[in-house]
Amino acid sequence: MDLHADARIPFPPALVFAVFRDELERLVPYLPSVRSIAITAREERGDVVENVIEWRGGANVPGPLRAVLSESVMSWTDYATWDAGSLTCDWRTETHAFVGAVRCAARDRFLEDGSGKTLLQIRGALEVDGSKIRGVPSLLARTVGRSLESFLVGKISSDLARTAVGLASYMAQRGAPLP
Repeated sequence: MDLHADARIPFPPALVFAVFRDELERLVPYLPSVRSIAITAREERGDVVENVIEWRGGANVPGPLRAVLSESVMSWTDYATWDAGSLTCDWRTETHAFVGAVRCAARDRFLEDGSGKTLLQIRGALEVDGSKIRGVPSLLARTVGRSLESFLVGKISSDLARTAVGLASYMAQRGAPLP
C-alpha cells in the first residue's frame, strides 16, 4: 500500500531538516502518541548521517488498554539515512511485533513551500503479509494484512500531522525565527 503524507511547517527546510535529524529525542514532549525516542547509533560521513532510532509509542493509549498490549506492539526501530545535500531522509522500519510480516520504507523530502516554509513529503510503501502473523488463519491472512496496512498508513499519516505541529511548537519555543 502506498504511504503518502504531507505536512507544512512554518520554518525553512534546511532548519527543519537539521532539527528533525539532530534533535529528534527532544521532541517527545511535543508528540502526544510517543513515550520515548532513543538514537541508539549514529554515523556521520560528510553531508550524510545514518542513525538507528528506537521508538516507544502508546503514550495516548489508556492505562488499562496498555496493560493488555505487549510492549512490542507499541515499539519499532527506524534505520534512517539523512542527506543534508538533498534534504532527504530515506528510512525503513522494523516493527517489534509481527516481525517479518511488516515491511515499511519511505523517503522524506524537506521542500521549500513559499518563503521560509517547509513542505515535508513522505512517499513510500507499507506492506503486511498476514500469513506471517502468528495466529492468523491462512484463509484470513490476506484480509488481515490489508486491514493492518490500512490502519498503519492512516496512523502514520495522522502522526505526521501531529509531528509537524509538535516540531513547529518545539522550534518556536527554542527561538527559531518564523518567516
